[in-house]
Amino acid sequence: MRRVFRVAVVEPSMIIGEGVRSLFAGSEYEVVYVAESMRGLVEHLSQISADIIIVSSQVAASMSQGVRYQFPELQGMVLVLLSSTVCDDDVVRYFDAVINIYDSREQILRKMEGAIEQGQANPYSDSHELSERERDVLVLVAKGLANKEIADKLNISIHTVMSHRKNIAHKTGIKSVAGLTVYALLNNLLDAADVNI
Repeated sequence: MRRVFRVAVVEPSMIIGEGVRSLFAGSEYEVVYVAESMRGLVEHLSQISADIIIVSSQVAASMSQGVRYQFPELQGMVLVLLSSTVCDDDVVRYFDAVINIYDSREQILRKMEGAIEQGQANPYSDSHELSERERDVLVLVAKGLANKEIADKLNISIHTVMSHRKNIAHKTGIKSVAGLTVYALLNNLLDAADVNI
């Protein structure tokens, strides 16, 4: 039996909120609650037991600090940004994935899966050990692939790739591609024959 993930949506537009509910019908994601505001969600959080929170870009943009910082109750939950407008990078970085209102159902389901993987990687821990997915991304970076190519190869969103790269840089203290390539070689994540020199 497959796992069903409980989803809460924070979206001021009832049409969009109910559209998200309809979109997930018959999938492993069940929308259990739709709130118009973060405060409305947080007030009911203990009753709904959500695994994933989808937050409208309008709601996210209205917060001056990160979602998890302003609402510590969301620590440990997977956060997905529902983008209906262009979003500032400062907003996007607080989320495990970004879905767009123009994405197809298949794209959204794939991004949701990536968000769960990202959430399980737990970028908020103090561990310096790379997760399995971060190692996958590191190897592809070292092989010279661009973010879009990595996203396509791993079936995750480009935002998830960028988030993994930030986590890798934070955990290793290395920001350059050359430095990450050396790190991958020294840690036997990559064979020298796989690197284009």
